[in-house]
Parts: sequence; C-alpha cells; structure tokens
Amino acid sequence: MFEPVATSSAKANNARDVVFTFYQESWRNAAGREMYMAGPRLLATLMSEPSVQRLLVANPYRSAPIQWARRLIGQYAAPFPAGATRALVEPMRLRRRDPSSVQSLERVYQAYDRVLERAAMRLGLERPAVIATSPFVAGFSPLRWAGNITFYAWDDWPSGLPVRRWWTAYEQAFARIRDSGRAVVGVSQAILDRIQPTGPSALVSNGVAPEEWRQPGPPPAWFAKLPAPRILYVGAMTGERLDCDAIGETAARFPSGTVVLLGPVHDTGILNQLRRYPNVRIQPPVGRLEVASVIHAAEVCIMPHRFSRLTTAMSPVKLYEYLAGGRPVAASDLPPVRAVDPRIVLVKEGYSFADGVEEALSRGPLDEADRQTFIDANSWGRRHKHILRVALGRTAAED
Repeated sequence: MFEPVATSSAKANNARDVVFTFYQESWRNAAGREMYMAGPRLLATLMSEPSVQRLLVANPYRSAPIQWARRLIGQYAAPFPAGATRALVEPMRLRRRDPSSVQSLERVYQAYDRVLERAAMRLGLERPAVIATSPFVAGFSPLRWAGNITFYAWDDWPSGLPVRRWWTAYEQAFARIRDSGRAVVGVSQAILDRIQPTGPSALVSNGVAPEEWRQPGPPPAWFAKLPAPRILYVGAMTGERLDCDAIGETAARFPSGTVVLLGPVHDTGILNQLRRYPNVRIQPPVGRLEVASVIHAAEVCIMPHRFSRLTTAMSPVKLYEYLAGGRPVAASDLPPVRAVDPRIVLVKEGYSFADGVEEALSRGPLDEADRQTFIDANSWGRRHKHILRVALGRTAAED
C-alpha cells in the first residue's frame, strides 16, 4: 500500500502529475529488457523529467495465479523505485488475457479505470495527465478523474496476426478515441492515418539512446571471429515481418561471409527455411552494450522486411541503431524507412535484396562526425520533448 501524500494546488514550475500505463509488458518485463522499447523509453524519461511532479505507473492486468506461482518459485520482479512522489500499481485478475468482445472489454477497462483512480488518490495526484500505451485503456477507460489523455501508439495492433481475435476490438477502441477527441502520438504516419484522431496529434518516430552509441566497445569474441563481410540483422524473427527469401539470396551472394540474425525467434519456421545456408548464424538476444558493439563492428546491416500492412506502420528502432553505429544499411523500401535517412539503400518490392546489400557495402560506413550528428538528431530525448508537448500541454519554450 502507498501512503497518502499531501496535495497542493500550487505546483512549482508548472509541474504536472502523470499516469503512465503499460500495454502487454509490465514494469518487470521492461526493466528486464533494459527499458529498450518505445514505451519504456518514454517512462524512463518521465521518471527523471523535472516537469513531472508525481508519477503513477500502471501495469496491465496480470493473472494473480501466475504472479503467485512466480513468487513461490522465487521469480521476483525488478524492484520499482517507489517513493513519496512515485508508485507502481499492479492490477490483478484471474484470467491472463483480455476478452475479445467489445462489451466485455468495456467492463474490464472500466474496472481497470477504478483501480487507477484509487491508486492516483493514494498518491495525491491532481487531475493527472494520462499517457496510455494500451489502445484499450485509451479507448474504453472513462478516466473522468484525469486531465489530458494521450494514446501513445507505438504499434499497429489491428495488423498483427497473433492478435487477430482482437482486431475488431482495436478498431472500436480507435473509434472511441476519435469520438472522445483524446490526443494521439503515433510512431508512424500509417498508424495516425488508421486511428484518424480528432484531437491533438503528433508523429514522433522512434530514436536512439546516445549513451549507448557514443563509444561502442569492441565486439564479443563470437562475432569478431566470424568471416567477413558480416551482414547483420537485429530484431525479433517472425514470419509475418522477416523475408527469408531475401536473407537466403543474400547468404548465397556472399558465401564467404556471414549473415547474422541476432534476436528472439518467435517463429521456428524461420529456422527451417534458413538451415540450408551454412553461412547463416542465428544468435540469441544479448544485452544492450553488446548489441551496440556488434552493430558497430558489422560490415553492413540489413532490414529485409516483407511488404505488408504491418511493416508499413512500423518505425523500426533497428534502423536508427544501425545508423547510430555508423553502418551502411540495406532495407526494404517501406514508407517509414524512407523517412529515416537518405543514406539507407532502399530495395523495392520484387527487386534483388542482395543487390541492395552489395550497394550498401560499396558505400561504406558513415564517417565519425556524421555518426555523432545522427545520434544527436535522433535521440530519445529529442523525441520525448515532442511527446510531452502533446501529453502535458507544454510549449516549445517550456522544453
């Protein structure tokens, strides 16, 4: 339980109380992944932002039986740095997943809203700004006790096959967001076009953490010893986004080199398709410092994504990190990719991806001055200033 905090209507320096809600991941997940993804990156900024007076962080609903079982086997979460002005609320229920019907979701997220309101009262929040990364919180929770409400849309949920059963619910949540006039920040124009917000909105793409990229260390031994050219892909491996034919063509074009796929495998069918290429290496996920060192050492980085509604709506973090590492890049010619940097070699649909890799290799890496300039221009800090202007009602002069 959190102790009540004395409230005051006179807030120094126009500081605001804020509520941040996770979606699909929890504080435990985000901390375990070094606050890597867009939502946790924003939360990390909120936790140190001077204009945030008090901060309530809310996990999505978790299954109480599963959480109890984890505690019994000693699987504890990373401790949340709570205090007089900061708290974590962890709503619990029996079931693990959200229902898929709109009527049931309305009931679920009205109940979630009541949990948030009680936690906000305990912490002494006054008409807090709410930043929801969950479309269901943004669409179905009343939040009448809150002030500004912003949906931070970091993915295009109605296009993902694993969540197909909720597609109708997502579309209905978007309709509620439109009807309410709530603010929307989207990481791509395609996401904003699908939501069609009627309130304040902003396109804010993903970025990089400068402290991870200023001076990357040497690569680990497993990477350093691989035959060059080392052609690197970093990210989750799923059949709906990764073009295995493009990877296979690239592996065949550079038989004396190595194609490295670094990240979690969510689709074992990818392994079966690529197993016949002896120079393809699939490497499990590594920590952030190692990711930076591997990217910085690669001869070329790639993003061979399929052309689909899902990939059209992405703002691929990997592209920003490839360029922050100074690497030449070849990527599928998708609208969000064109907006990142003109130095990326774009491969149109139906064209040879291996040709694009050859072109990128011929261009070579960015020089050091350009690399540092790119890091500065695409830092998460710069991105978050834009988001907070919308979510907190700030002006550029207040940044």
